[in-house]
Amino acid sequence: MELTISIILGFMIIGAIYALHAKDLLSAVIAIGMVGYGLVICFLLLKAPDLAIVQIVVETITLVIMVAVVLDSTRSEIETIPDRRSIVQMILGFIIFAGLFYFFIQAIENLDPLGAHTLRMSEIYVNGAVEKTGSVNLVTGVLFDFRAYDTLGEAVILYTAALGALTLLRMKGKK
Repeated sequence: MELTISIILGFMIIGAIYALHAKDLLSAVIAIGMVGYGLVICFLLLKAPDLAIVQIVVETITLVIMVAVVLDSTRSEIETIPDRRSIVQMILGFIIFAGLFYFFIQAIENLDPLGAHTLRMSEIYVNGAVEKTGSVNLVTGVLFDFRAYDTLGEAVILYTAALGALTLLRMKGKK
């Protein structure tokens, strides 16, 4: 699993670097989307489907809004004949997409079947949460005591998505 996550992180780093150096704003937005969806696959591989759900929702909404803004703000399009470099970039993009899709399928196969229950982990939370956390509300005790890092991760995802959207929109305004 470490090798799979390392390969996905490599794709994410390539996408982030490409987004920094892209000449076209739409290409940069799509590259950022590749980074976000790669993170979804990493969360699934690490058996954190709740974080993956939050990330995929935030990433999809952000990507749709950013693409809509980019497409709406474009006044005219330059018509060019695809050169060799753009064809190579399209092929490379397809290969990266196919690789991420393959790892996505691998991540889904490692998840437990839908509806399968195992109490080996949750039994500790259910039986001793009130005494260990001091919180009468079980959900609050679990979220802010036992799973504080997980909750912090979700907050960081939401903050990063908003910050990324604002950064890209501000870059457009400066040009």
